[in-house]
Amino acid sequence: MQAKTVLILGAAGRFGAAAVQAFAAAGWRVLAQQRRAPAKALPRGAVFVDTPMANTEALAARAAGATLVVYAVNPLYHRWNAELLPLFQQGLAVAQRLGARFMLPGSVYNYGAQMPPLLREDTPERPSTRKGEQRCAMEAELRARAAQGLDSVLIRAGDFYGAGSGSWLDQAVVKDIARGKLVYPGPLDLPHAWAYVPDLARAFVAVAERPAQRGLQRLHFAGHTLTGRELLDAIEAAAEPLGLRPVQGFRRGGMPWGVIRAIGIVHPLWREFARMSYLWRVAHALDGTTLESAVGRLPQTLLPLALHQSLRELGLGMEAPIARAPIVKA
Repeated sequence: MQAKTVLILGAAGRFGAAAVQAFAAAGWRVLAQQRRAPAKALPRGAVFVDTPMANTEALAARAAGATLVVYAVNPLYHRWNAELLPLFQQGLAVAQRLGARFMLPGSVYNYGAQMPPLLREDTPERPSTRKGEQRCAMEAELRARAAQGLDSVLIRAGDFYGAGSGSWLDQAVVKDIARGKLVYPGPLDLPHAWAYVPDLARAFVAVAERPAQRGLQRLHFAGHTLTGRELLDAIEAAAEPLGLRPVQGFRRGGMPWGVIRAIGIVHPLWREFARMSYLWRVAHALDGTTLESAVGRLPQTLLPLALHQSLRELGLGMEAPIARAPIVKA
């Protein structure tokens, strides 16, 4: 029986690389599209594809037979205005040329600074930033493409962590862990939505293996919802066996948002961080009921293990072999 084929656009990124691993582990034939050859060997069943998205016909020809396109492309934060929607249009064009189902991860940016504490698929979208407006525009484009026959799935998740660097976890929270300091960007008592990237990738596989629905299907991935205090406590526990915990215990601090805003006047990336700072001042969680109804109870990596693995992947702590794959609970 021939394996199903998925084309993963942006396979070099954290989510893209995790999706390559998850689909390959599930027995799919994986076409990993990225600009440069992968630094590490791809898993069995995965093939490197270097054809750029802008070359729709050539990429579709390379991906002939793919019935699914996973869009894992995410430009640098300060280049969204120039790149986000044009790249997205390229990815959609490839999927339509293939006649394939289209999947992408979504964010909570759509809901803005007035978002309620629990976000469901029917929660009204009231973006309060340019980035929120851009994410809404992406989803509006998916709805418009449905009239042209494109079936798509958006799985919305909280802040990514795990599967390497490039998240708030490593850029802020544990940036100074080797010096005995943890930083949290907001009040310690407010819930915040997090998504362990390997778990999210496995959720994509679970949805992909169900029959496609017509039009745009939007689903929420619950992930881990943690207050700042719960997250820092869990990081301290995960750091202990890695030899990262200082004798006198960790110091805890906050983000100097005033300084970041000032630097953002001349530093575009910091300016974009400051504009999204409301996410740390507004309590929010994602309701995953609809997703579980569609695919059943998803396994979730236990938080201590997810954080332990995340720290290890960042090169932090002693080299302590893990005897088995992360334990998951159903």
